Amino acid sequence: MSKRDYYDVLGVARGSSAEDIKKAYRKLAIKYHPDKNPGDKQAEENFKEAAEAYEVLSNQDKRQRYDQFGHAANAGSAAGAGGYGGGMNMEDIFSQFGDIFGGSNPFEGFFGGGGRQQGGGRRVVRGNDLRIKVRLTLEEIANGVEKKIKVNKQVICKTCDGSGAKDQSAFQTCKTCGGSGAVRRVTNTILGQMQTTSTCPTCNGEGTVITSKCNVCHGDGVVRGEETISINIPAGVSEGMQLSMSGKGNAAPRGGIPGNLIILVEEIPHETLKRDGNNVIYDMHISFIDAALGTSIEVPTIDGKAKIKIEPGTQGGRILRLKGKGVPEVNSYHRGDQLVHINIWTPKALNREERELLEKLANSPNFKPNPGKNEKSFFERMKEYFE
Repeated sequence: MSKRDYYDVLGVARGSSAEDIKKAYRKLAIKYHPDKNPGDKQAEENFKEAAEAYEVLSNQDKRQRYDQFGHAANAGSAAGAGGYGGGMNMEDIFSQFGDIFGGSNPFEGFFGGGGRQQGGGRRVVRGNDLRIKVRLTLEEIANGVEKKIKVNKQVICKTCDGSGAKDQSAFQTCKTCGGSGAVRRVTNTILGQMQTTSTCPTCNGEGTVITSKCNVCHGDGVVRGEETISINIPAGVSEGMQLSMSGKGNAAPRGGIPGNLIILVEEIPHETLKRDGNNVIYDMHISFIDAALGTSIEVPTIDGKAKIKIEPGTQGGRILRLKGKGVPEVNSYHRGDQLVHINIWTPKALNREERELLEKLANSPNFKPNPGKNEKSFFERMKEYFE
């Protein structure tokens, strides 16, 4: 299922201010908070969706990239390693509350203190993100491609199904927290009794302890393995661009949330074509005879061969444009052009007959360099093209 537009998720317009975005998220966070909607899976998904949208739209750089590329890509630095949210866990989400609610989680102690826990008192654990490089040809970049790649990573232990226990009887409710995953302490102060809540030190927020661990994963719930992942690369990506796949990174211990898979795009240089933004450049060499008489020549393009007409009297340095034969923009119908640079090739060695013919033509006025007043320079033609 495709993701909803982040602006639609928060119910704000694209030009909304940072304050309007913050207010919209605050409203949704209160409405869908898991402690306010215990056992409601849809509310929990809405809560995570809103947090993911806010995580992007509240960051100026991420918002700018999202406005340009949508969900397809994240061309960013290491700070954007998690892509656009995707695999955010509860710890990530509640860390936002210092900004939204003024320094703390307003639900701690109000709905029962389970703000950083997941159903049944279990603390949510998130797997590590995984980074890979994908090398793409110019044709794959121009048309988009699906890549199936084998990734070596942490996977769920099949023996214990990720639980980390030898069997179900190996689970026991934590005696320290009584299965809640959290411990509460009451302190007497001059202002009265103050209650604080913290993660249970015995079960680390799990709510249960394992008395007999799995013999394969030794209680971790994950093992080293290999997974074949299908990656859909959108058309128009560029060198250094990062894509993020939610939940395709390393598996998390004992049924936690998997990390993200970060895909770094690397372009394979083309044999004859050179990419310049969304345009493609091809250097074509023709003889001065073809330039003088005119001809038709096939040139390579991303989509195959294309025939172009060389007009009689074509000068070296001329640029011919093949409209729409370049690379498309990401998430756009616009496509660049192919620019064909004309270069006049001069033979280095001539036989006697060829030399005699050229010497006869050398005295002809048509073979004397005599640029007309209307002849434009290479730079003038380039300027004219881009304008």
